[in-house]
Amino acid sequence: MKLSWKPEAALTVVMAAAGYPGSYKKGTPINNTDAVSTAKVFHAGTALDAAGQLVASGGRVLGVTALGKDVAAAQEAAYEGVKAIDWADSYYRKDIGWRAVARLKQEQHA
Repeated sequence: MKLSWKPEAALTVVMAAAGYPGSYKKGTPINNTDAVSTAKVFHAGTALDAAGQLVASGGRVLGVTALGKDVAAAQEAAYEGVKAIDWADSYYRKDIGWRAVARLKQEQHA
């Protein structure tokens, strides 16, 4: 296997089922993952139901990963991807990468 690295920064926002890590519903519909243009959507806890609808089947369900020229750009693109996904029963942290973004801003103003 040959590995290669990209020079950009990467950031992933995990979309989890509402209630995770406690009790959560399975089988809730997820739409628009294919409409995400700013990030890659990695499926972890998804399934297709009998009608072919994408549904949640686990606690940590999607990983929305974006690249950017720096961590702030990657963060922005990842959250744009999250917002494009239509999943009413989801939860995600809104502070992913905040320390790295704060360091970057401090370095830029130094």
